[in-house]
Amino acid sequence: MSDFFPSEPAPGANMAELTVSELSGAIKRTIETNFDRVRVRGELGRVTIAKSGHMYADLKDDKAVINTIMWKGSVSRLPFRPEEGLEVIAEGKLSTYPGRSNYQLIADTMSPAGAGALMALLEERKKKFAAEGLFDTARKQALPFLPRVIGVVTSPTGAVIRDILHRLTDRFPVHVIVWPALVQGEAAAGQIAAGIRGFDALAADGAVPRPDVLIVARGGGSIEDLWPFNEEIVVRAAADCSIPLISAVGHETDTTLIDFVSDRRAPTPTGAAEIAVPVRTELVERTQALGQRLVRGLTQTNTRQERELAALAARLPRAESLLEARQQRFDYAEGRLTAALQTALLRKQGKFDQVGPRLRSAALVQGMARLEKDVMRTGERLRLGLGRAAQTQETRLAGLSRRLDASAQKLADTRTAEDRLTKAGDRLQHAMLDRLNRKSEQLDRSGNLLKALSYHGTLERGFAIVRDDEGRVLRGKAAAEAAETMTLTFKDGDLDVSTGKPTTGRKPAKSGPPSGTQGSLF
Repeated sequence: MSDFFPSEPAPGANMAELTVSELSGAIKRTIETNFDRVRVRGELGRVTIAKSGHMYADLKDDKAVINTIMWKGSVSRLPFRPEEGLEVIAEGKLSTYPGRSNYQLIADTMSPAGAGALMALLEERKKKFAAEGLFDTARKQALPFLPRVIGVVTSPTGAVIRDILHRLTDRFPVHVIVWPALVQGEAAAGQIAAGIRGFDALAADGAVPRPDVLIVARGGGSIEDLWPFNEEIVVRAAADCSIPLISAVGHETDTTLIDFVSDRRAPTPTGAAEIAVPVRTELVERTQALGQRLVRGLTQTNTRQERELAALAARLPRAESLLEARQQRFDYAEGRLTAALQTALLRKQGKFDQVGPRLRSAALVQGMARLEKDVMRTGERLRLGLGRAAQTQETRLAGLSRRLDASAQKLADTRTAEDRLTKAGDRLQHAMLDRLNRKSEQLDRSGNLLKALSYHGTLERGFAIVRDDEGRVLRGKAAAEAAETMTLTFKDGDLDVSTGKPTTGRKPAKSGPPSGTQGSLF
């Protein structure tokens, strides 16, 4: 039978009992006391940056892994972005986490483990940005030929800004605005990116002039010194900048990521100033040379055109010779028009003269006179109208002549002007003939109206005109009874008759007329 209650105590039975928390705290104090400051080299794995800003990562080699923690304040001071696979050197204190019974490194500083690791990280970032298209040539902007304002992002106390200003003064003095920024250290990347974005945010019409070109500059140094220009925040700020940007970081052999994303890379800060502005003296000499070439070219062109114009003018006919034939035709047409007008007026005047003697009545004679005056005025207006028409046509011909003189400089337009002048002469002749025909028709209508109003047509139908001895027309019976003698006008002549009344004015006897006298008609 087994002895469940041994008589002798087991080894260690007198040791004090510890709780789990007491044991974890003792281990924690022991580790923190013995490893209060350590420096560890390893490869980062499983890097996580929480929303609070703290970083949690694994620091490992080929045989072991240590959990690593870096608090927010230390993370913000890192000169690089921790990434998985990067070999780093972390410095801090060793501690434990009792909640999971593991130990961990609380690092307060961290740096890449040598240039090899930095170059590997640089190549990895370079591939990343290239895949996003930030290095494409199509994104690059052309630099202005002569900027008015240049913005420089660099340290205001270094030799770089003095070299840039000195070179700009020698080549072409322009207005320079400096955005002070650290170019080395943990805070350099944020200040450089802020300078680029700050210049880009300036308004075109603001109090501070907006630069036409930017220069991001720094002197030479190691890869660690130039590392802020490889940070993602700087690269993306340069890629988003709408102002043409020149990168002038380090010496000619130094290469940073901002060089690939900028619009132009300069080998040195001095070279950036030479790229940004031309040489003023060279521009003046070039301008003078171009001006002399322009003067010579204009002189030769004017000379050649004068010779060509003289040759064309020699082949062109005189403007007077082109108008002589048209002027002669116009004169002939004017003469024929005047003669035709006079002939028409004489013919109408003859018709009026034939009708005039047959008009005995004073009223008709007066009407005939008025009609004749109207006809004369109509003829006068016709002559005046034709004169004005002729003057208008002469004015139009004068205008055509001036236009022909102006167009005579071009040989190809001469024939067109001649055809136009011919058509104008033809239209003038047709217009004068049409006007003459209209006036002749108007004169014929006036004669027909006069004939219709004449009393001879009435006499032809068997009527007669009765007048007293003074030639007044007797229009009623009472007037005829009062008259002693009357004159009857027939279509073929006049007949004088007596009413048989005594000259004393008394009525004759009704027994009949006295012997030897004509009887009374009434």
